[in-house]
Amino acid sequence: MSRIGKMPVAIPQGVKVTVQGFDVNVEGPKGKLSQKFNGSVTVKVSGSNVEIERKDDSRQSRAYHGLYRNLINNMVAGVTTGFTKALLINGVGYKAESRGEILVLSLGYSNDVFVGIPQGLKVTVEGNNQKIVVTGVDKHLVGQFASDVRKLRAPEPYKGKGIRYEGENVRKKVGKTGVK
Repeated sequence: MSRIGKMPVAIPQGVKVTVQGFDVNVEGPKGKLSQKFNGSVTVKVSGSNVEIERKDDSRQSRAYHGLYRNLINNMVAGVTTGFTKALLINGVGYKAESRGEILVLSLGYSNDVFVGIPQGLKVTVEGNNQKIVVTGVDKHLVGQFASDVRKLRAPEPYKGKGIRYEGENVRKKVGKTGVK
């Protein structure tokens, strides 16, 4: 039995979880999320818990067992507290600006980079245009958008210029030394 999959997901007060066929819908104070699941697991709502059971003992079913338990747990956490990722911009002249549904980044390229903000995410720019904070209810969407923004100018190893996650440690290389 999967150690993760066999743990029930607790449903906090004010959150409503419904299962219809192969769909799980979670509704809470921050929003609404839904997830389709595979037929190799069954999802049951019993009291204030959600329990996931697998139908057989195949390798694929065991993998889905833990996966869907964590997906449902992330959905419940998302609609109650939400998820946040912070990105830091480091470099001379590098800055960010949020214009409605578009994030405008000046990253040392000849033109500014315009990134569309997906539906369901909120992006704010703080601290003298050097910190981008991405918040939302869907953990996957928050992480994917933050990753896409980071890819636009990943931190380089010599001076550390670029976009990095808050708390990320960029290992710096020594660089060239003058030969005498």
